[in-house]
Amino acid sequence: MSHQPNILLLMTDQQRGDALGIEGHPVLQTPHLDWIGASGIWFRRAYSACPVCIPARRTLMSGQRPSTHGVLMNYSCPLEGPTLPGELAAAGYHTHLCGKLHLSPKRALYGFHSADWADSPAAGANNDYQRFLQREGVSIPRGSEAHGIGSNAWPVRPWHLPEEYHFTNWCVNNGLNFLERRDPTRPFFLKVSFLHPHQPNTPPQPYYDRYLSMDLPEPHVGDWARIFDGPQRGLNPQNTWRIDVDPQVMHQIRAAYYASVNHIDDQIGRLLLALPANTIVVFCSDHGEMLGDHQWLRKRNAFEASARIPMLMKFPDSMGVEQGRAADIPIELMDLMPTLLDAAGATIPGTVDGSSVLPLLRGESDDWREYLHGECAAIPTLDSGMQYVTDGRQKYIWYPGTGDEHYFDLVNDPNEMNNLADEPDYREELSGWRSKLIGELEGRKEGFVIDGSLRPIGGPSPSCIL
Repeated sequence: MSHQPNILLLMTDQQRGDALGIEGHPVLQTPHLDWIGASGIWFRRAYSACPVCIPARRTLMSGQRPSTHGVLMNYSCPLEGPTLPGELAAAGYHTHLCGKLHLSPKRALYGFHSADWADSPAAGANNDYQRFLQREGVSIPRGSEAHGIGSNAWPVRPWHLPEEYHFTNWCVNNGLNFLERRDPTRPFFLKVSFLHPHQPNTPPQPYYDRYLSMDLPEPHVGDWARIFDGPQRGLNPQNTWRIDVDPQVMHQIRAAYYASVNHIDDQIGRLLLALPANTIVVFCSDHGEMLGDHQWLRKRNAFEASARIPMLMKFPDSMGVEQGRAADIPIELMDLMPTLLDAAGATIPGTVDGSSVLPLLRGESDDWREYLHGECAAIPTLDSGMQYVTDGRQKYIWYPGTGDEHYFDLVNDPNEMNNLADEPDYREELSGWRSKLIGELEGRKEGFVIDGSLRPIGGPSPSCIL
């Protein structure tokens, strides 16, 4: 029998970094995730370098920066080179996926030995979730979408079928099935990847009712961000990025979002009960959700609600990691592959840009990056992409399409209400962060830097730079 630890990787889609009870959220209930963080390591300054589904997932799977794997927006092309499940499989692990992968071509396993695969509950897709509904006799036309809420829509409502047919439950049911039928002579790597709280936000009725009846925190809107002076009617329900709606509607949107997170947490509890003792548990999301903050919805932005993510790790006691603490280092998705390969005793490929956090957690090293760099090719409505650098305490954002800048003091202004980019008192600090970004972008073929200075390019940057 192998002495390598088992690994459970739990991943949500579009979960904000503050969407955890352990974060001090005033209403959200996530007892199982809170326990993972409180008894393990809670990374309070974790980010998604490219806060969009496909590039974020390519980063997790490859351990590479977005500029290395080359995809800076939702763009379909094969992922080349070593992957996390592929390297773990080579190291003797039995690897399995439940739920969303969001890579191309569809059904490519990328190192997983097997998969219960579905990138979403959307009807009409050739995936295992739709096959499950068919076997269960759900005969409604486009049954998984009979609630009427689109895949990126802002309206919300409760789930319309029995709860056991919900995509979240389906992911966990398949994870439990894998744990029962896996090869017991080998360690396992199981990734359970949920769609929610990404839209459509259609939680089961009891969860929706729970948060609908509560006083919920309202969106944070800085004066620098405001484009609407009051609630708007006639917004596209399927594809809106900037939003200001009636207070009761925003209350419903936020209730459904928190309800979806709470529902996932309860389902994660089922998995935790079935885990062997010698199992590493990691939880993260691919990016956040603006949720009305600064009159934005969805992701792509460098703001905390979009780019900061939850990241929790819990290790078996045998691994010698001091746990029950928070870590305030700037960490991101590219660090998960080297960390888990290190924990498994596997070789970290030279293609990996990220770093294993284990030496730091074990007290064997105090060497870690001072800040991280992120980017996205296109921000809707801005005619620009974005570039950002942050250490979790300060953040500098540059918009290469327009040349605009944001600078935030996250310690004193965690909700980014005050843009300090034009404040004389912060000119020196801003210049230092601008220099860091110039260092990251020097030599890039998009032409972001000319003669040592940032240069606006007059629009979005390319989605793929392969």
